[in-house]
Amino acid sequence: MTNISRRGFLKTSGVGVVATVGTFTAATASAQQQKWDKEADVIVVGLGGAGAATAITAADNGADVIVIERQPAATLRSNTRMSGGIFHCPDKSGNKAALKEYAKAMFSGENIPGKLEGEQPQVSDGLAEAWAEYTPGLLDWMKKQDPKFQAFATPGFKGAAFPTFPGAKDCGYQVYRSSYPDRIPAGFNTPCYNGPKEKAISGEAFWLCLDNGIKTRADKIKVDYETRGRDLVQNDKGEVIGVIAEQNGKKVAYKARKGVVLCSGGYEYSLPMRQAFLEGPGVEGWAFYGTTFNEGDGIAMGQKAGAGIMKAGKAASRIIMPAPVRHNGMRLGMITPAVGSGHAIVVNNYGKRYAAEHKVTKDPSRYFFYKEAVKFDIDKLDYPNSPSWFIFDETLRKSKPLVGLGISTPGYGFVDYGAADNSDAVKKGWILKADTIEELGKKIKAIKENGNKMDPAALAETVKNYNAACAAGEDKEFGRLKSTLQPVSDGPFYAVPLVAGGPNTKGGLAANAKREVLDWNLQPIPGLYAVGEIASALKFVYQGGGNLTECLVFGQVAGKEVAKQPNRG
Repeated sequence: MTNISRRGFLKTSGVGVVATVGTFTAATASAQQQKWDKEADVIVVGLGGAGAATAITAADNGADVIVIERQPAATLRSNTRMSGGIFHCPDKSGNKAALKEYAKAMFSGENIPGKLEGEQPQVSDGLAEAWAEYTPGLLDWMKKQDPKFQAFATPGFKGAAFPTFPGAKDCGYQVYRSSYPDRIPAGFNTPCYNGPKEKAISGEAFWLCLDNGIKTRADKIKVDYETRGRDLVQNDKGEVIGVIAEQNGKKVAYKARKGVVLCSGGYEYSLPMRQAFLEGPGVEGWAFYGTTFNEGDGIAMGQKAGAGIMKAGKAASRIIMPAPVRHNGMRLGMITPAVGSGHAIVVNNYGKRYAAEHKVTKDPSRYFFYKEAVKFDIDKLDYPNSPSWFIFDETLRKSKPLVGLGISTPGYGFVDYGAADNSDAVKKGWILKADTIEELGKKIKAIKENGNKMDPAALAETVKNYNAACAAGEDKEFGRLKSTLQPVSDGPFYAVPLVAGGPNTKGGLAANAKREVLDWNLQPIPGLYAVGEIASALKFVYQGGGNLTECLVFGQVAGKEVAKQPNRG
């Protein structure tokens, strides 16, 4: 952050403001050398769903916008694009007051007796009001960006995920999946990254729709790719008036006449932020299946400008398969929808089941099942469920890929998983293989991350008991769904580690319902806004598709808010 008066700013170089910017050390220059390199009413940092919705809305409300995006245009891979393309759009006939209550329950839980974990009563009412106002119109809004865009209510992604929450019954909640074709293939195993638009589904379709919205406003929205935001500029009133960015190894100064909106995502691949914020083993105990370009840039920029932090440890996560591929020293994850399938169980490091496996991948628990992975045994001083182990048989191995091949890190070229029958992953050693369960237990025990904890006999007993439950048609121990009770009996047998992780982190900068970034006294920092994963509204619980939804909702909120601001000196 650079904090200078307007007069002082005129005495310094526009690309050499007195500050430390990333690896740059700025230098004082003469008044004659000083100037902003570029300027616009609004500067948006980051071109994912949040940045796109904000830029489109600001432009439609009369502002000219520059978006700076650190990735190249040709290979842009944001969390939005790599996602399942799922978003919420309640029926317009639903009760709006009920919808507001349901949203508030997800954001903070304050309207549910005894559930206050979200802890944001200062802002939750306004957030919920915006959710109720905008979400019923989101499909229409997307179609305005591209009339060819479609979305379908699909099995497994519809209705209120939390049916006991206030308002759930009457709010008409509905969830859609994005598409350009008239029919969406089952699963998420059709890669369409940079393919023909008419075949795009899931996050690719969602992104191409927004991208069309950006391109059709080229007279109002300019995008500078391969430009990484590094620092904010404040005047002597504390107002944010610009951004210092890095472009081709040089500093570029962007003046924001009305405001700066940070839409740069979470901190999934920032080593120090993961260590600082995440529960349990923050590095080896976690993996994420979104973009590696989310390194917490905007969070760091906001903090230097005086921003507070809210629920920074929150993540939309469950337990997933990590790949032996690293970025910034951390393993990349892969979305692992096979967990919870028949012919498979999940055990802890000691070979014991600890939960009904369907809870890993099904609502309402799938986006906070990671809490099971980071449970700490206060007697053993151990995380018994980190990693967990996905144990499965030959029937499952041959039937479908363990991971989503069309979205996530495999679908966007970060991870080369291989064949859909999982055979390549077995050959590469990503999946352990053994002829018996006892032998499989021994192989797990020999792996460093298991810490010599696995008891092969206990694992064999666990599988035996599970198979007996399958034969009986009831899992009395954990209550697993009967439709998934198929035995682990067809050898050879397989195992992969599962660690806490998912698409993204959610906690970060404190922000209010207008999406103004707040300081530690919960006062707005003038001229600074944040939208998306960098400051998610979903602080209590998370329903699948919630992050894309808040990109559209609060991108519109922030875009309108910043566009109406007076020009700042």
